Amino acid sequence: MANIRRIENKTGVSFKITVTNGTDQTGKQVRHYRTWKPAPGMTERQMEKAVQKAAADFEREIEQGYTLDNRQTFAQYAEYVLELKERTGLKHKTLYEYRQLTERIYPAIGHLKLTEIRPQHLNAFYRSLAASGTRKSGAKAKAKIDLEAVMEEQKLTRKKLAELAKVSSSTASAACRGCSVTREKAEQIAQALGLSFSRAFTVTEDTRPLSGATMLAYHRFISTVLEQAEKELLVPYNAAEKATPPKLKRREVNYFQPEEIASILDALEGEPLKWKALVHLLIVTGCRRGEILGLKWDKLDLDAGRAKIDTTLLYARDRGLYESSTKTGNVRTVGLPKETVKLLRDWRKECLELRLANGDRWHNTGYVFIRDDGQPIHPDSLAHWLRAFSDRHKLPHINAHAFRHTVASVLIANGTDVVTVSKQLGHLDVSTTETFYSHIIEENKQKATECIADALLRKKQA
Repeated sequence: MANIRRIENKTGVSFKITVTNGTDQTGKQVRHYRTWKPAPGMTERQMEKAVQKAAADFEREIEQGYTLDNRQTFAQYAEYVLELKERTGLKHKTLYEYRQLTERIYPAIGHLKLTEIRPQHLNAFYRSLAASGTRKSGAKAKAKIDLEAVMEEQKLTRKKLAELAKVSSSTASAACRGCSVTREKAEQIAQALGLSFSRAFTVTEDTRPLSGATMLAYHRFISTVLEQAEKELLVPYNAAEKATPPKLKRREVNYFQPEEIASILDALEGEPLKWKALVHLLIVTGCRRGEILGLKWDKLDLDAGRAKIDTTLLYARDRGLYESSTKTGNVRTVGLPKETVKLLRDWRKECLELRLANGDRWHNTGYVFIRDDGQPIHPDSLAHWLRAFSDRHKLPHINAHAFRHTVASVLIANGTDVVTVSKQLGHLDVSTTETFYSHIIEENKQKATECIADALLRKKQA
């Protein structure tokens, strides 16, 4: 039976509810406490009735195993969940992204006790994310002079500039190409070159609200933490499940038409062999960008025309380039046509020449696609090269993932069963393939219907 004690002080009336639930190892009674406050304007009769109900609910929850008087805050418990996820093998990239999300979540709801969090708290947080000017990127800077010319005068390489400015090589390269970088990084680059910031860079403010996908990432992390709390009987329900997160509009899958692929292949004829072979692999395998960049020569069987896909090459700010298992953890083998095999054989010969030319500077990493000194290619470098390639040849915007969608659409359009398509792409299960390519599958079903009608119902013209 719950004990209820009325408390009256300067802040008004409240009730302290105490529930006794067994004894601890020393024989001392275990008590759980909850403070209940009546809503403004409630009569004595209404208060009595409401507090009796609150006490009964509290007692029932304790009997069911919930420790609802838990004093852990969301931030404290989230740190425990992150450690738990790390111990149980969650990928580093996901953990790193979760850590980035906490930088906004903790100031907003981190101080709240787990038992205090309600859907309204989360909805208020989501509304704040949708406000203008919430992007961390803030001001962006773009070079308005030729930084490469300045570097040439000072006999600086991009790598040396990155060292002097204390920025990453990719940031230095982006600034030199005229791409936007953060104001802070641009100031460091200008200082390293001995230039006035206002002379070297133009600044624009990024006042756009966060994207729907980013806001949904915050919701999913909060839900993950509260789901664990619900499993451990610390809260009676997951408040995130009852909140109203932003809806994400599913974008149409971006893939190339056959004539666009033909134009890309024609344009590749005049490009360096490395990039030609790399793009060929993207086109014919449907592999993810990191899977192609993480491919090593010992995973290729050129005589049999196949490649084993079991690794992905990723980048994180806190650890640089690193290897991981594929996104889903699946290991698969993909076939290679003879045209792509020939390109890979030619590229392997060129790699041997690079190794001899570099001597002691050579890094024997074993990767198929490398920089001139044998080190692996940064994933962003591929994106930059594809962007420049499409600009040079006046082609539609090209990103590596579009080739993946193209492979799927070609297979489905040509009657390949969805299970085979799923295995080719390395999806965790067939439902993922069906969800992503539902519109293409439906189009193919309609074609099949027309085929049946042509064969069985419609009279052939003599």
